[in-house]
Amino acid sequence: MITPQNILRHEFTGLDVRVEQAQNQYLNGISGLVAMETRNMIFIKTETEVKKVAKKGVIFRFTLPSGKRVDVTGTVLIMAPEKRISMRIKR
Repeated sequence: MITPQNILRHEFTGLDVRVEQAQNQYLNGISGLVAMETRNMIFIKTETEVKKVAKKGVIFRFTLPSGKRVDVTGTVLIMAPEKRISMRIKR
């Protein structure tokens, strides 16, 4: 079960996401479903296309299946998804 406390250790594919704040102003407000994730990018499927958003310099707002919203700084996500899922998170 995905919670705000353990979101970094879960797969993002299929979650609702919105770009809350980005260094590139044209990325602000992009929202949709996470289609895919790589080391440096998150691919967001919008109503019309798939947008590539770099993780660096972006704050993402994920909506969990429970309806809770969690803001995550993209910089902490810069790593291969399979490594992030298996890493230990310091609290």
